[in-house]
Amino acid sequence: QVRLVESGGGLVQTGGSLRLSCVASGLTFRNYAMGWFRQAPGNEREFVARVGSIMADYATSVKGRFTISRDNAKNTVYLQMNSLKPEDTAVYYCAAGAGPYSSGNYYRPGMYDYWGQGTQVTVSS
Repeated sequence: QVRLVESGGGLVQTGGSLRLSCVASGLTFRNYAMGWFRQAPGNEREFVARVGSIMADYATSVKGRFTISRDNAKNTVYLQMNSLKPEDTAVYYCAAGAGPYSSGNYYRPGMYDYWGQGTQVTVSS
């Protein structure tokens, strides 16, 4: 049984930082691309970042502020979020996908096979 468990969310002021973690079990972690998505109330789930074996991609809205990384020895993917803004407020979800990925599909939620339960991030103004 595959499980993805996120942690690290919380309440932070504008300009602050948070580090999200997602621990995966029940899969061969190194064989999966790992992604972070977010969903604000009334909005669709949107791509934030993803990391494969080497490359990482980011949504334009977070590029330069967020950094995704992975530790295959710990089956864990991280999202370091700096310079947070109120518009970053959302539930953040970790996802794992076997691919294959291209420049035209890595940002689509449907391309990911497994999802975590989500962790709330709230940025106050």
